[in-house]
Amino acid sequence: MSQSVAEGGLDAFPQTTLSHAVRILTVSHFYERHGGGIERVAAQLCRQFARDGHQALWAASDCDPLPDAPIAAVPLRCANPTEGWTGLPMPIPGRRAMRDLARAIRASDAVIVHDSLYLTSILAMLFARMRGKPVVLIQHIGGIKFANALLRSLMRIANYVVTRPMLNAAQQLVFISDQVRHELLGDTDSPHSVLLFNGVDTSIFCPHDPKNNSAVRLRHGLPAEAKLALFVGRFVEKKGLGVIEAIARDCPDLQIAMVGSGPIRPESWNLPNVHLLGPQSQSTIAELYGAADLFLLPSVGEGYPLVIQEAMACGLPVVCGDMSARADPGAERWLRGVEIDLADPAGSAGHCISAIGRLLREPIDRTAMAEYAAKTYSWPVMARAVVQSLSRPVEAVDCAAGRFQPG
Repeated sequence: MSQSVAEGGLDAFPQTTLSHAVRILTVSHFYERHGGGIERVAAQLCRQFARDGHQALWAASDCDPLPDAPIAAVPLRCANPTEGWTGLPMPIPGRRAMRDLARAIRASDAVIVHDSLYLTSILAMLFARMRGKPVVLIQHIGGIKFANALLRSLMRIANYVVTRPMLNAAQQLVFISDQVRHELLGDTDSPHSVLLFNGVDTSIFCPHDPKNNSAVRLRHGLPAEAKLALFVGRFVEKKGLGVIEAIARDCPDLQIAMVGSGPIRPESWNLPNVHLLGPQSQSTIAELYGAADLFLLPSVGEGYPLVIQEAMACGLPVVCGDMSARADPGAERWLRGVEIDLADPAGSAGHCISAIGRLLREPIDRTAMAEYAAKTYSWPVMARAVVQSLSRPVEAVDCAAGRFQPG
């Protein structure tokens, strides 16, 4: 297991300078085993930092198991009162957590912050600025158009009051979605922002032999011959669970397999064509990508969900929210984007059903899509670009179309 601050994990590493190996502190709201996409991205980058010879530390709420070595964990004592009943994660650090985070930042060469609206992210930015540490802010999401008007208003206020100052405070901004970058920066050509897509582990997420599809389906209790849509994600409002329910009711012949968990309980829908598989390992999810006919993610307010990229790498056609479909301009030809309005699940479901019908009638070139994903989405490229942005002038970083080219 990884060392934590309390166990002397920080003291186990000598100080370094930015010119060679870098002692990088990553700050996110949770650790990887919490199951969210941001946490998975943070984990992959930390592992790649370590593989590249850097010293990877990771500070996050202590409500989940710590990451394994070679990542050194900095567990933060936090309360998380909102996620269980609203689906919105907002860990609240106590005094001890603030002390441990400040100590970790003091001992680090640079800080990587994942998303701006979490209290741990805000504190990390403040402490890093006080210590003169370089900060890269990786912004994953934009505004979330909740069905509830009050929540939509609160999100707009939070982006104005918190997100924009955080963007201005960072030495380097990394956007994982072109649409999120445009939403938050407009047409401004910021010299300290780059578009850099998350990577995909192609040793796991790659095209599978279709001869195994029936066996995979039967193993999970799924019909062997019916058209099968796959959802992977948290069971929360912004993922479009209300839209999925409406799709399932309107299309009883379409089977929908759902991987994940959360406060929304799809079993309460009592729909025989909805199959709940619970959380699954990455290798099992990859098998399911291979066995399904399409991937369905009618979400809002997201940048470029990692599950979409992984589905592409497996050659699985995708129907998703229009914002996610435009995250990578080079991938738009492969993705079927749909305008999603959480306040109108029935109307949004109708748009999705039309897109699904067109996709099934006019199949895409799955092989070409998988090859594009394997060629474009790389964890080593992303991690090395982030590190180099800390040790070089911003102008030396060129991440156009998700590729990093040394200046």
